Amino acid sequence: MVIPNPLASRRGRLFAFFCLYITEGIPLGFAATAIATQLRRQGIGPAEIGAFVASFYLPWAFKWAVGPFVDVYRSKRWGHRRGWILFTQIVMVLTILVLIPVPLPSGLGLFTAILLVHNTFGAIQDVAIDSLAVNTLSEQERGLANGLMFAGASIGQAIGGSGVLFAMGFIGFDWSFVVVAAALAMVTLFVVLPMREPPEPHVEPPVEGRMRKAAAEMREFAVQSFRSFLGTKGAFRGVFFALLPAGAMSLGLALQSNLGVEFGMDDDEVGLLNLWSSIVSALCMVLGGWLSDRWGRRRTLAVYLALMSLPVLYLMWELQRHGYVMPRPPGGAAMPELIRILWIATMAYAVVQGLMYGTRSAIMMDVTNPAVAATQFTAYMAMMNLAISIAANWQGVAVEAWGYPVTLLVDAITGVLCIFLLPAMKREKRFDDGHAAARARKFATVLGLCCLSWLVYRPNEALFGAGQPMMNTFYTLVFIGSALFLLAGREALGEAAGRWRKAILWAAPLLLAMHLRYYVEKLAPWVALRGIAEVALFAVPLFAGVVLLALSRRDWTVAEDPEALAAAA
Repeated sequence: MVIPNPLASRRGRLFAFFCLYITEGIPLGFAATAIATQLRRQGIGPAEIGAFVASFYLPWAFKWAVGPFVDVYRSKRWGHRRGWILFTQIVMVLTILVLIPVPLPSGLGLFTAILLVHNTFGAIQDVAIDSLAVNTLSEQERGLANGLMFAGASIGQAIGGSGVLFAMGFIGFDWSFVVVAAALAMVTLFVVLPMREPPEPHVEPPVEGRMRKAAAEMREFAVQSFRSFLGTKGAFRGVFFALLPAGAMSLGLALQSNLGVEFGMDDDEVGLLNLWSSIVSALCMVLGGWLSDRWGRRRTLAVYLALMSLPVLYLMWELQRHGYVMPRPPGGAAMPELIRILWIATMAYAVVQGLMYGTRSAIMMDVTNPAVAATQFTAYMAMMNLAISIAANWQGVAVEAWGYPVTLLVDAITGVLCIFLLPAMKREKRFDDGHAAARARKFATVLGLCCLSWLVYRPNEALFGAGQPMMNTFYTLVFIGSALFLLAGREALGEAAGRWRKAILWAAPLLLAMHLRYYVEKLAPWVALRGIAEVALFAVPLFAGVVLLALSRRDWTVAEDPEALAAAA
C-alpha cells in the first residue's frame, strides 16, 4: 500500500502537523503525569519527583540553540526537515524502550538521565517541525494549522498521561513504555515516512562552512534578541515576565498527582482527574483568547493571573483545616473528603489556567519587534519553559521542607508578582526608544551585585532554614540570567567589550555549572575534591560579579538597533 504524501494537499498538511504535535505531547504527559504518579506510589518523595519533572522541561528552554544546526545541516536522501524529524523520532522511540529494564526507585538517576536525552531530541524535533510548518503551510492555512497543532499537543499529553494510567490496570507498568513507543512509531511510519518536502534551491557548503554558518546564525540570534529585549520598556519587562511563574503553578505540576496518590486515588482516578482538567483547560484557552480581544489583553490577563491563586489558596486552607501538612507515605486508606476537595481545586484551576494560556502568548507578541519576531518570541517562549522547570524543582523541595500548605501559600503569592509588570507591556509604535544602553548598564550592575551577594548568602544559608529552596531558586535564576546576559552581551558589544571579551567566555559556562552546587554534598567521601568544589562555589560568582560590574562601565550604545532608531527618527 502506497501512502500519499501528506504535504501535497491542504487536508494532508493539517493532519500531518496535528499528528506531529501529538508526538510532542505524549512524552510530556507520560513523564509528568503517568510516571510521576507511579514514582509517588513507589515511595519517591516530592523533591525527587519535582527534580524529575523539572529535568523534563529543561531542554525546551534551550531548544533555540539547535535552530541554526537544523537550518544548515540537511540530508539529500531523507529531506531537510523530514530527515531531522525521522532521526529524532527514532531516537525518542529507542530511549523509551531502553527505560523498560531500568529498576525503580533504585535506578531513578539513570531513568531521569535517559528521559532527559529523550526529551532533548523531542525539543530538536519541535524545532524541525516548526521549520517545516513555516516552509510548507500557506498563509491562509497557518491560523487553523496552529490551532490544530496545539490541540494535538493537548491530546498527546492526555494520551501519554491519562491514557497510559487507564491502560496500566490492564497491561502493567512495563508494557506502558511499549504503548508510548508504539504511538510514536505509528506517526513515524504513517505520517513522516510518506512525507516529501518540496525541493529547495540550495548549494551544500562543506562541513567547515556549515559549522561557520551555524555559529554565525547563533551569534545573530544572540545580538537580535539582546537588542530587542532592551529596545523598549515593555520588551525589557517582558524578560522578567517570562522568567517569573505565570500565576500559581502548583496544581499544574506534579504536586497535583502527588496529592492524588497520597489521598488514596488509584491510577484510573488520577487519570480521570487529569483527563477532565485537560479538556476543560483546552476549551478555556479558546475562551480566554476571545475575551482578551474584546476586553483588552493586559486587563484580562491580570484578572486571570490573580484568579489562578484562588484554587491554590482554597486547597491550602482545606489541607491546613484537615491537619494534612507534611507528605505521607502512599498506600493508606482512601480519603474521600480530601479527594473531593482536590477535584474542586483542580477543576477550578483548569478553568483559570486555560483562560490565562489563551492570553499570555498574545501579550508577548505585543511587545515583540515584528522585524525580529521569530527570534525575540522564541526567546520569550524558551524563558517561560525555564520558569516551569524551576517551579517544578523548588516546589518539590519546598513540600518536603515546609509541607503542602506553606508551599501552596508561597506559590499563590509569587504567582501574582508578574501582574505588576503588565502596565508597561503594551504594543509600541517604535521598537527602540534610545534607552537600550542605559538598560544594559543597569542590568549588568544588578546582575553583578546579585552574583556577589552569593558570597554572603552561602556561608549563612542555614539561617534561612526552610526558606533555602526559595533562595536557591533565586540564585539559579541569577546565575542562568547572568550567563546568558554575558554571552549575548559579548556578541552585541563586539570589540567594545575590550579585554573582558575573553573573560566572558570563562565566566558564562562556569555560571551555568553552578547548578552542580546541589551535588556537592555527595562528594563528602572525597575530601580533597569537595574542598575544590567549595572553593569554586565562591570563586565563580566572585569572578562573574567582577566581570559584570566591569561591563556595566562599557559603552553599550552598540546594543541599540540602528535601523529601529533611524525608523523612529
